[in-house]
Amino acid sequence: MVLTGSQILIEALKLEGVDTVFGYPGGAVINIYDDLFEATAINHILTRHEQAAVHAADGYARCTGKVGVAIATSGPGATNTVTGIATAFMDSIPMVIITGQVPTPLIGNDAFQEADMCGITRPCTKHNFLVKDIKDLARTIKEAFYIARTGRPGPVLVDLPKDVQIAKLEFKYPDEVNLRGYKPTYSGNTRQIEKAAKMILEAQKPVLYVGGGVNLSAASEELLKLADLTQIPVTTTLMAMAAFPQRHPLALGMLGMHGTFYANMSVTECDLLIAVGARFDDRVTGRIDSFAEKAKVIHVDIDPTSIRKNVEVDLPIVGDIRDVLVKLTDSLTRQQEQVETLVEATEAWRDTIAEWKERHPMAYRHTKSTIKPQYVIEKLRELTNDDAIITTEVGQHQMWTAQFFEFTQPRTFLTSGGLGTMGFGLPSALGAQAAFPERQVIDISGDGSFQMNSQELATLVQYQLPVKIVILNNNYLGMVRQWQQMFFDKRYSQTVLELPIDFIKLAEAYGATGLQTSKVEEVEEIIRKGLETPGPVLMNFNVSREENVLPMVPAGRAIHEMVLAS
Repeated sequence: MVLTGSQILIEALKLEGVDTVFGYPGGAVINIYDDLFEATAINHILTRHEQAAVHAADGYARCTGKVGVAIATSGPGATNTVTGIATAFMDSIPMVIITGQVPTPLIGNDAFQEADMCGITRPCTKHNFLVKDIKDLARTIKEAFYIARTGRPGPVLVDLPKDVQIAKLEFKYPDEVNLRGYKPTYSGNTRQIEKAAKMILEAQKPVLYVGGGVNLSAASEELLKLADLTQIPVTTTLMAMAAFPQRHPLALGMLGMHGTFYANMSVTECDLLIAVGARFDDRVTGRIDSFAEKAKVIHVDIDPTSIRKNVEVDLPIVGDIRDVLVKLTDSLTRQQEQVETLVEATEAWRDTIAEWKERHPMAYRHTKSTIKPQYVIEKLRELTNDDAIITTEVGQHQMWTAQFFEFTQPRTFLTSGGLGTMGFGLPSALGAQAAFPERQVIDISGDGSFQMNSQELATLVQYQLPVKIVILNNNYLGMVRQWQQMFFDKRYSQTVLELPIDFIKLAEAYGATGLQTSKVEEVEEIIRKGLETPGPVLMNFNVSREENVLPMVPAGRAIHEMVLAS
C-alpha cells in the first residue's frame, strides 16, 4: 500500500492504539490535518493553544496510562509546546508530540515559521527525532512510542518536514523495536531484593517513601499489599498522593515543604527509609544533610541515574516498581514468622506516629464570616465519589488539595509536580474528560493560574466535556504572596491581582455555566448545583484572602523545622 508521509503517520498512530489526539493546525501540518479529516478511528480535539494541547495529552496519559499525543505546526506553534513538554518530562509522562517543520531544503535558512525543535527540546525530551527521509518515518514513529512508554517514561518529539509529509512510499510498519544502547531493566535483582527484605525485618522504625513511579508502573495494589503485610507507615510525594489510599491507617500523607507534621517527623526519626519510585527532590528533602540522617536507605527505581543523584543510598534496586514490589512481598511472605515479629517490634513506632497525628493533625481555623479554601476542598471531597479525577493548577490551591482531599484511588490526582506549571489544570482536565467521558473530572484552580489557559473553556464547550472548575479566588498570586508575607515583610510586589475578574461573565461568554459565592453557608449548595449541572461549569469561591498553606518548611531548613498552623 503506497501512502504519503502524513498517511503513514496516521496509520502508525492507529497501529499504536491511539484513539485521541490533541492539537492545533497550521501550514506545516496541513497535510496531516487533511488526512485526519477522514480518519474516523482517531478523535481529534482542537484546543485553543498549543501549550494546552500538550497539557491535555499529558492529562490523558496520566489518567489512562497510555501514551498521550499532541500535534502542532512549525515555528511558534511548535515552540508553544515547550512548556507542556517540559512539564511532562519532569514528571516522566509518556507522550509523543508531532510538530510540523519547513521543507528539508529550507532547514537552516531562516525560512518562514522555522524553529529548531530538536535543538530547543533536547533538554526536556526523553528523545527527539527530525525525520528527513520518508523511508525513516514508520520506523521513527514506532521507536518514538516505544521510547515514550518504556523504562522511565517521558515525552518524545517527532519533527516532520512538510516535504516528508507529501512524499510517497510503500507502507510497512515494523513489528518490533531494537535500539542499541537502550535496554531498560525491568526485573529487579533477586539478591538485592532479598537484602532489602532482610533490612526491613531488622528495622525498628521503617517508613515507605513513595513517589510517582508507583503510579507510572501501575503498582498501587502491590504497594498496598506490602504495607498491609509489614504494617510499615507510608508517606507519599505530591506525585504519588493517589497511589496509596490516604484514609488508610498507615497513611502519613504528603512529606516535604508542605507535608504533614507526622510525615516529616517520621522520615526524620526513621531507621530505615524505603524509597519507591521517588527522586528525592528538593521540595521533599529540605536541607539535604538533615534528611533521614538516622536511617539506612533502600532506593527502588527503574532509572539507574536517579539513584544516588541527591541522597546516598545503602541498597539500590534497579527495576520496574511493580516487579520489585511483587518480589519483595513474596520474599517477606515466605518469612511469615519474622514478619509477625517485625509487626510486633514496630508497634511502638506506630504508636509514636499516632501521637504525632493526634498532636498536630492537618487542620485550619474555620470561620463563619469568610470562606476558608480548605473548607471548599473538604466539601468537594465529601460531595464527590472516590472515582472523581481531580486536576490542579499550581500554587496554594494545589497544596491545599494535596493536604485535604484524601485521595483513595490511583490515577485520580493529576498535577504538575516537578516543573510546577501554572495553567496545567484546565487543559489536563480536558484531556482526562476526553479519556473518560462518563467520569467526574474537576479542576481545582487559583484565580491567577486559571487565567494562564482560560481560553480552553471554549474547547470544553465545543466538545461538551463536562469538566467542573473550582476557583479558589483570593485576588492574589497566593503562594508568592505567602512567601512575601513570611520572609519579605509583607512587601507584596506584583502579587496583588488588582483588577477583579468577573469569572461568571467569562464562563457565560464561552457558553459555560458560572456560579459563585462569598458566603460560607452557600458553599455546599454551589458545589452540589455545579456538580449536578450538565456541561462545563465554573464555580468561583471568593475565599479568605491571606490564608496560608501550613505546615511549611522555610527554604534552607530541615523538614522537621516546620512552621505549623497556630
